[in-house]
Amino acid sequence: MKTIIVTIILVMFSVGIRAQNRLETAKKEAAENNELILLNFSGSDWCIPCIKLHKNIIEKEDFKKLQEDHIITYLNADFPRNKKNQLSTEIKNENAKLADQYNPKGIFPYTILMNKDGKVLKTWEGLPAENALAFSSEIRDLQQKQNP
Repeated sequence: MKTIIVTIILVMFSVGIRAQNRLETAKKEAAENNELILLNFSGSDWCIPCIKLHKNIIEKEDFKKLQEDHIITYLNADFPRNKKNQLSTEIKNENAKLADQYNPKGIFPYTILMNKDGKVLKTWEGLPAENALAFSSEIRDLQQKQNP
Protein backbone atom coordinates (compact mmCIF):
# COMPACT_ATOMS: atom_id res chain seq x y z
CA MET A 1 0.00 0.00 0.00
CA LYS A 2 2.84 2.41 0.87
CA THR A 3 4.39 1.68 -2.51
CA ILE A 4 1.21 2.63 -4.35
CA ILE A 5 0.83 5.87 -2.37
CA VAL A 6 4.45 6.89 -2.96
CA THR A 7 4.11 6.11 -6.67
CA ILE A 8 0.97 8.23 -6.92
CA ILE A 9 2.68 11.10 -5.11
CA LEU A 10 5.69 10.94 -7.42
CA VAL A 11 3.49 10.94 -10.51
CA MET A 12 1.61 13.97 -9.17
CA PHE A 13 4.91 15.77 -8.60
CA SER A 14 6.11 15.08 -12.12
CA VAL A 15 2.84 16.13 -13.74
CA GLY A 16 1.63 18.92 -11.47
CA ILE A 17 4.75 20.91 -10.76
CA ARG A 18 6.88 22.75 -13.27
CA ALA A 19 10.25 21.82 -11.74
CA GLN A 20 13.45 22.76 -13.50
CA ASN A 21 16.11 20.06 -13.33
CA ARG A 22 19.00 22.30 -14.25
CA LEU A 23 20.07 25.29 -12.21
CA GLU A 24 21.30 27.17 -15.25
CA THR A 25 17.96 26.69 -16.98
CA ALA A 26 16.21 27.86 -13.82
CA LYS A 27 18.44 30.94 -13.66
CA LYS A 28 17.71 31.72 -17.30
CA GLU A 29 13.95 31.32 -16.80
CA ALA A 30 14.07 33.38 -13.61
CA ALA A 31 15.97 36.16 -15.39
CA GLU A 32 13.55 36.17 -18.33
CA ASN A 33 10.50 36.35 -16.05
CA ASN A 34 12.03 38.40 -13.22
CA GLU A 35 11.45 35.50 -10.81
CA LEU A 36 13.17 34.09 -7.76
CA ILE A 37 14.45 30.51 -7.69
CA LEU A 38 13.22 28.10 -5.04
CA LEU A 39 15.57 25.12 -4.70
CA ASN A 40 14.31 22.24 -2.59
CA PHE A 41 16.40 19.25 -1.51
CA SER A 42 14.19 16.27 -0.82
CA GLY A 43 14.15 12.54 -0.31
CA SER A 44 10.80 11.88 -1.94
CA ASP A 45 10.49 8.24 -0.95
CA TRP A 46 12.17 8.07 2.46
CA CYS A 47 12.13 11.49 4.17
CA ILE A 48 8.87 11.97 6.05
CA PRO A 49 9.32 15.75 6.54
CA CYS A 50 10.11 16.04 2.80
CA ILE A 51 6.91 14.20 1.90
CA LYS A 52 4.96 16.45 4.30
CA LEU A 53 6.56 19.56 2.78
CA HIS A 54 5.44 18.51 -0.69
CA LYS A 55 1.97 17.47 0.46
CA ASN A 56 1.27 20.43 2.77
CA ILE A 57 2.99 23.25 0.88
CA ILE A 58 4.28 22.50 -2.62
CA GLU A 59 1.14 20.73 -3.83
CA LYS A 60 -1.17 23.47 -2.51
CA GLU A 61 -2.74 26.15 -4.70
CA ASP A 62 -1.03 28.98 -2.79
CA PHE A 63 2.36 27.58 -3.79
CA LYS A 64 1.34 26.72 -7.34
CA LYS A 65 0.13 30.30 -7.73
CA LEU A 66 3.70 31.49 -7.08
CA GLN A 67 4.71 29.71 -10.28
CA GLU A 68 1.66 30.83 -12.24
CA ASP A 69 2.24 34.46 -11.20
CA HIS A 70 5.93 34.25 -12.18
CA ILE A 71 7.14 34.82 -8.63
CA ILE A 72 9.34 31.70 -8.55
CA THR A 73 10.99 29.12 -10.70
CA TYR A 74 10.87 25.83 -8.77
CA LEU A 75 13.83 23.46 -8.77
CA ASN A 76 13.67 20.13 -6.93
CA ALA A 77 16.87 18.23 -6.15
CA ASP A 78 15.50 14.83 -5.20
CA PHE A 79 17.47 11.98 -3.67
CA PRO A 80 15.18 8.92 -3.72
CA ARG A 81 16.47 5.68 -2.22
CA ASN A 82 14.10 3.06 -3.63
CA LYS A 83 15.44 1.40 -6.75
CA LYS A 84 12.20 1.92 -8.69
CA ASN A 85 12.30 5.68 -8.02
CA GLN A 86 15.86 6.26 -9.16
CA LEU A 87 16.56 9.20 -11.40
CA SER A 88 18.67 9.25 -14.54
CA THR A 89 22.43 9.34 -14.06
CA GLU A 90 22.51 12.88 -15.46
CA ILE A 91 19.95 14.14 -12.92
CA LYS A 92 21.64 12.25 -10.06
CA ASN A 93 24.96 13.87 -10.93
CA GLU A 94 23.39 17.31 -11.20
CA ASN A 95 21.59 16.90 -7.88
CA ALA A 96 24.85 15.81 -6.25
CA LYS A 97 26.57 18.95 -7.57
CA LEU A 98 23.72 21.09 -6.29
CA ALA A 99 24.03 19.42 -2.88
CA ASP A 100 27.80 19.98 -2.83
CA GLN A 101 27.28 23.66 -3.56
CA TYR A 102 24.12 24.48 -1.60
CA ASN A 103 23.54 21.68 0.91
CA PRO A 104 26.92 20.31 2.05
CA LYS A 105 25.49 19.29 5.46
CA GLY A 106 22.95 16.99 3.78
CA ILE A 107 19.87 18.45 5.48
CA PHE A 108 16.50 17.07 4.33
CA PRO A 109 14.31 18.82 3.52
CA TYR A 110 16.34 21.93 2.85
CA THR A 111 14.82 24.78 0.89
CA ILE A 112 16.67 27.76 -0.51
CA LEU A 113 15.22 30.91 -2.00
CA MET A 114 17.65 32.73 -4.26
CA ASN A 115 17.57 35.54 -6.73
CA LYS A 116 17.94 35.03 -10.47
CA ASP A 117 21.74 35.23 -10.13
CA GLY A 118 21.89 32.47 -7.52
CA LYS A 119 22.41 34.70 -4.47
CA VAL A 120 20.79 33.04 -1.43
CA LEU A 121 18.04 35.20 0.09
CA LYS A 122 16.56 32.78 2.65
CA THR A 123 16.84 29.17 3.73
CA TRP A 124 14.53 26.77 5.55
CA GLU A 125 16.08 23.79 7.36
CA GLY A 126 13.65 20.94 7.77
CA LEU A 127 9.91 21.25 7.41
CA PRO A 128 8.87 24.93 7.47
CA ALA A 129 6.64 25.85 10.38
CA GLU A 130 4.40 27.91 8.11
CA ASN A 131 1.38 26.62 6.25
CA ALA A 132 1.24 26.96 2.46
CA LEU A 133 -0.35 30.41 2.56
CA ALA A 134 2.16 31.86 5.06
CA PHE A 135 5.10 30.23 3.24
CA SER A 136 3.92 31.59 -0.11
CA SER A 137 3.25 35.04 1.36
CA GLU A 138 6.76 35.20 2.77
CA ILE A 139 8.18 34.39 -0.67
CA ARG A 140 5.97 37.05 -2.29
CA ASP A 141 7.21 39.61 0.26
CA LEU A 142 10.83 38.72 -0.44
CA GLN A 143 10.22 38.95 -4.19
CA GLN A 144 8.70 42.43 -3.78
CA LYS A 145 11.78 43.54 -1.83
CA GLN A 146 13.97 42.31 -4.68
CA ASN A 147 11.83 44.02 -7.32
CA PRO A 148 10.33 47.16 -5.74
